[in-house]
Formats: sequence, C-alpha cells, structure tokens
Amino acid sequence: MATKTKLHPRNQHSEGYDFARLIAQTPELEAFTISNPSGQATINFQDADAVRMLNRALLKTHYDINSWDIPAGYLCPPIPGRVDYIHYLADLLAHSNNQKIPRGRHIKVLDIGTGASLVYPLTGQHEYGWHFTGVDIDTGAIKSAMKICAFNKLDIAVRRQNKPENIFRGVIRPKDRFHLTMCNPPFHGSIEKASKGTQRKWANLGKGRSTQLNFGGQNAELWCPGGEIKFVARMVQQSMEFTNQCLWFTSLVSKKDNLQPLSRILKRAKVAEFKVTDMAQGQKTSRFIAWTYKSKRQRAAFAKET
Repeated sequence: MATKTKLHPRNQHSEGYDFARLIAQTPELEAFTISNPSGQATINFQDADAVRMLNRALLKTHYDINSWDIPAGYLCPPIPGRVDYIHYLADLLAHSNNQKIPRGRHIKVLDIGTGASLVYPLTGQHEYGWHFTGVDIDTGAIKSAMKICAFNKLDIAVRRQNKPENIFRGVIRPKDRFHLTMCNPPFHGSIEKASKGTQRKWANLGKGRSTQLNFGGQNAELWCPGGEIKFVARMVQQSMEFTNQCLWFTSLVSKKDNLQPLSRILKRAKVAEFKVTDMAQGQKTSRFIAWTYKSKRQRAAFAKET
C-alpha cells in the first residue's frame, strides 16, 4: 500500500491506495498494476491509461461513482490532492458554524472550471452531501461532465460559460446563492510556458523531454493570458459584483510568490476577511486563498437564510 503523507485527516486516501480493494471493485485495474522497488503495488504514472483507470477505481470504491471516464486529452486529476481542497473548504465553513461542518444539499457550491472529470462535485457531494454547480468554457468538458451525471443519475448542475473573459458573470444567476465558490485556475501564462512545465514534469518522472502530459490537459485547463495571477485577479474583480450571493470565494494558488500581489488586490477590493490555507501533500505543498465580503454576523445570517 503506497502511503500518502500529510493529507487532510478526513481524506480517505491518507493511508495510500489499497490496490486489493480497488481491484476487487474494478478488476480492469489489475492489468495496469506493477510493483515498485519496495515490492508495493502501484501503477506506471507515465501511462495515461493507467492513471485514468486508477481514477475510475478510486471514484467507484470511495465515492460510489459506478461509471466514469473522460475523453482523451483532458486533464485527469490526482484525486487525493483534489479532495483535500474539499475537506479544507468544509473546515472553512465550520468556522462560521460553531465548528460544525454543515452537511446536506442546502449547502451550495460553485465549481469554476469543473473540467471533463467533474472531480470536485463527485467527491464533494459524496463526502458532505453538498449540491454542486459545475461551470466550464469548453464544450467537450461540458458534454463529458453531463454524461457522467447522466450515467450515475447525479443531481449536479452543469453550466457553460460562453465568454472566456468572464468567470462569475453569466453563470451566477439572479436567484443563486452559494456558500462557496472554488476554482483550480490555469497557472501558465502561455502555451510555451505550459509546454516547459510539461517537460519538467516528465523529467521528474524520469521520462526525459516530452510534450505529452501524463495527466492530460486542454489549453484552457493549463494556461491563459497572464497566467494564474491575472486569472485570480479577474476573479476578485468580478466577485465584487456578487457579494450578496456568495459567502466565501476561493481559489487554489499554485505559486507561493503570487500570494503577496493577490493579497494587495484583495485589500484594494475591501474584503471583510481573507485567508490562506496551506495543504501539504507528500513532497508537494499547495494552498488556496479564500475571501468574503461579509462580517462574521452576516456570515451566520447567510447560513441560516439558506
């Protein structure tokens, strides 16, 4: 069993992958299973088909998703790290709820850039029973997400963002109210930088120079003009238009150096509070920022109203 260290205490994958259990639920995974130098079961993470099959097995075994697949070339996310974001968001909500994690469909979450995999809604609705609305600009991702929902008979809303320059505009409707918005933004500023990042990943995996991503990814998933900081800055700007409809706005931030300029942007937006939460995942540390325009009293009132 390959151990995942430092994941959130409630993360089902903190003790690693139980391949015997996974294969019992998804026998097709066995064909992709190999042994590492220590004799533990694993897969070849350079093999996109193996990674996709592992995700299928994890979603079925741990999250009751009986049918899951994504089109070739789309981002195949590492589930343990993705679900960590969900668990830390649950902690964020608990701070405004007498340290109790709110559960149930009355908790509404908006997932910006939900992707073809629909990974956040799938894991979040299972772990906490929240209702998710997934948004994407890519037609193929929308079709894939809707297909997953249909096959598994899931009540997850999926919306198309028709204007790439918009984030919240056009997808938050007048009567919508969300306890959380979440996002894993594209972090490269150009396709050239995305390609270099891909080459570094393959070098770390011992594969040498390659332009293929083991976890896939469309252009919109990997890069946008100005990169992560410009994307999140635009998110902050547009969040000011929806202060009455959203309790907490959040986004992953891959580059620690981006925190300082983003903090300045949030101060200029005159948010009531913002937080940075670190998430340690093995050798990697990621983080997300969260901001709200509501006072503590208003946060409690928002929760009661919804």
